[in-house]
Parts: sequence; structure tokens; C-alpha cells
Amino acid sequence: MVRQCAILVGGLGTRLGALTQALPKPLMPCGDRPFLAWLMREMQRFGFDDFVLLAGHMSDEIENAVEQIRARLPKPARITVSVEPFRAGTGGALHHARALLDERFVLCNGDSIFACNLARFLAHATRDASFPNWILLRAVDDLDRYGAVSLDEGSDRVTSFQARSDAGSAGLINSGIYLLDHSVFDHVSESCSLEQDVLPRLAGGGELGGLVLDGYFRDIGLPGDLAAAGEELPRQLVRPAVFLDRDGVINVDHGWVGTRDRFEWADGVFPALQRLTDRGYHVFIVTNQSGVARGHYSEDDLDSLMRWAIGTIRANGATIDDWRYCPTHPSAPLERYRSESPRRKPGTGMIDELVAAWEIDRTQSFLFGDQPSDITAGQAAGLQTSLVQEQTLAEIVFGRSAFA
Repeated sequence: MVRQCAILVGGLGTRLGALTQALPKPLMPCGDRPFLAWLMREMQRFGFDDFVLLAGHMSDEIENAVEQIRARLPKPARITVSVEPFRAGTGGALHHARALLDERFVLCNGDSIFACNLARFLAHATRDASFPNWILLRAVDDLDRYGAVSLDEGSDRVTSFQARSDAGSAGLINSGIYLLDHSVFDHVSESCSLEQDVLPRLAGGGELGGLVLDGYFRDIGLPGDLAAAGEELPRQLVRPAVFLDRDGVINVDHGWVGTRDRFEWADGVFPALQRLTDRGYHVFIVTNQSGVARGHYSEDDLDSLMRWAIGTIRANGATIDDWRYCPTHPSAPLERYRSESPRRKPGTGMIDELVAAWEIDRTQSFLFGDQPSDITAGQAAGLQTSLVQEQTLAEIVFGRSAFA
């Protein structure tokens, strides 16, 4: 899956007037952190850990803010700043960063956020080889502030971009998120506009696919929008979570499952995880893995298995935002793993770590597990709990009004 996200952070922010005289627009405070920190936090939910910031105007401020932003992210991240040598436009900024970009990468605007099930977009675009480049679209009731995007009837092909339409007209708009590969550089020059030059060329050549998704959207282009973002983002993006045990919940418990050949998905798990992601829940795995302590497999084996499992979940249009495991056991055969640990369920350590990293509202969150120790840990952590035994995870999720 794609792990690199380039973010356009070089705009002048002229519509914000005096507000952007000291800071570039993506660094405008929204609640207790810069807007850019919220955006990167949201992208980390879907596996992005390599960020390239395409800077220009006030690039020194962007560079100075990197460590501040990194400290607000829930997971480790590589952050690189690419500075355009002159005012090059959004397409030109991409051109000058070419050497830093993977063969396939996501590009997004640094002054807007679209909180949706991004895994659906990435999975759909990855499966469909008809188009090398993709744009994520939103449906709106009023195109007054936006340019419209047209799709070919009955297909995903983007056919055209047009200027702002009459007030009151419904249609599709650019969300500011793209999945691109290096074929895009055939249409990019050292000074050009992504929106006015590159995207229309891609569409004209039949090289651009589009997918429409729903979700919370906010840009910060005008003073009123920025003020609204400061109020809304903490409410919208500090979400409740669903904590899942692994064996017996998302996969069949064959005992000490540490390799792919012994990993069998539970019935209905992908639609269930997709529903949770669609509904905006953080989705975490918290799993005791004493198979490591017993010598059945290594921590490297477990890490490899989980990378594959989470990648497979994302390829099926859902996500696991993060995960934790505890390899110790008080009677472990391997001495280095023989210990008591508050992280091991029924302890709450793994849950507490994720709550702190992702700022979770415990009172609205759930834990689903197949063992009494899971339920004890969830209740002690202040979560709502369900035992996955007589019902599968899918049956529980699709039967709960909270996830409807």
C-alpha cells in the first residue's frame, strides 16, 4: 500500500489577510495545534508515515515547525521539506520535489481536510488499473464556492473541470486529495498550476480516475473558515475508538498464530472493519502474544504478519489505525520474556497507550474480545465491552445501532 503523502504548504494565504503575515496558512492554529498537525494525524490513520511538505512562501516557518508537528502526531513519521526555488505554482512545487517522491504517492492540499474512509479510495484506485492517476471527489449541494468536476456516466473517468458554477447547483468537487504515479510528471513543468494545467491535461488524455466519498470537509481559506476549523476539528477528529483483540476476533484462533500460513480471517471481518472505518471510529488491535514468550515465533515474525494483515485490511477498504501487543508472560519458557506486565490483558497498559497517543474518548469507545481477560481489561479501562464468541465481530458490528 502507498505510504508516502506529499502536502502542498507553499501558498500565500492572501485571503486570510493579516492572519498570514507571520505564519503560512497550514500552520494557522486550530484548537491546540497547527492545522497541518490535524491533517497529518488524519493521514496517519491510513498508514502514511512518510511526509514530504512542498513549501515555498515562508518555507523557513514550515521547517521550524516540523518538530512541533511531529510531537503532536500519534505515530512516528519521516518528514521532509522540499522548498521550491521560486514561486512555481502547485504543479511546479510537485515538479521540484520529483526526486523525493515514491513511484506512487498521495498528494493533498495543506489548507483543507477531508475526513473520510480514505482506505476505500486507495483500495479502489489500486485495484483499478484503468487510470494511473486518481482524484478523490465530494458531492455538494451548492457549487457556488467551487469548480465542478465531471465524471463519464457509468465509469470512473474524469472528463472535465469547469470554473465556479451558479449558486444553488449541486455537483462534484475536488476534495484536494490525489493518488498519483510518476506518469504525472509528463504533464508537469517547473512552473505550472496543478488545478488549471495538470489535472485538465490528465482528464483530457483519459489518465485521471475519480471516486466520490462522503465525510467531514473543512478548508481554511477564509477567516470565517479558519475560525470554524478551530471549533470543529477537535470535535470531529478526536474520535471514539473500537479496540479489538486479534485471535478469535479478526482471525480464527488456531493457537499461537505467528505466521501467515496459520492465519485465517474470521467470517465477515472485512465488511465489519469497513463499517467501523466508514462510521469514523478509530480501530485498534490490542493483543497478548505470549507465543513469542513461548518460543513459537519471534517478534520479527509477528511484526511481519501484522504488516501483511493490516495491509490486507486496507486493501479491502478499511483500516487499522494502530496496534499494540504484549509478548511477556509470567511463566514464559524464554527467560527474557518472563515477567508480569501491566500491558498484558487483563491489564490496561496497551489500551492506555493508545488512548494517550490518539486522544480517545473512553466513554464512547468499545472493546471486543473473545476471552474474559479482554472484557476485564476493557471494563477497567472505562470502555464498553462485548464478548466475541457466540456472535462474530461482523454480527456484533452490524447489529449495533452505534455503528449503523
